[in-house]
Amino acid sequence: MKSDQQSSLTQRLLNVIEHDIVPLTRAGVEAGNKVFGAAILRKDDLSLVIAATNAELDNPLWHGEVATLKGFYEIPAGERPDTADCIFLTTHEPCSLCLSAITWAGFDNFYYFFGYEATRDAFNIPHDLKILREVFKIDDGAYRRSNSFWTSHSLIDLCGDNPDRLAQIEQIRRAYDDLSQTYQASKEDNIIPLN
Repeated sequence: MKSDQQSSLTQRLLNVIEHDIVPLTRAGVEAGNKVFGAAILRKDDLSLVIAATNAELDNPLWHGEVATLKGFYEIPAGERPDTADCIFLTTHEPCSLCLSAITWAGFDNFYYFFGYEATRDAFNIPHDLKILREVFKIDDGAYRRSNSFWTSHSLIDLCGDNPDRLAQIEQIRRAYDDLSQTYQASKEDNIIPLN
């Protein structure tokens, strides 16, 4: 990918997180859900197809990515783009459930903002790494980030040291710090199995 295309892509993905996913997540967290969200965009023009957020209070399987896929497949088939023509964006590196869901849905890519370590350390949600280790014997989240199904990309790594992107990254981090504090303060009161 050319540097100007990559710059346009990273800018658009950051904007979708900040302006489309964060507001949905804020409402979800206020209801007691976790801080995870996702979106699907068209590759050709980077238009937003759908954005969604975690809805585990409704169903413990409605992680941000799975809730997004549910909404995507509720779009009538004639209006829904093919997954090969789409970008999958997630706020946090997908857990094993969501990695599988993205794979089974046929996406050839996904981009994530926060890595597993941030999910564990900054958000105090250690389940992703623990499940990968306990169930799949994968230490430190070292799954194959490029494989025959898809390639994953760290959005923060792709932004590099671009000062405009760094400022927006910090703004998004602050928003998620606030969301995390809200979730952590209320998580003992919810019914999510792995809170």
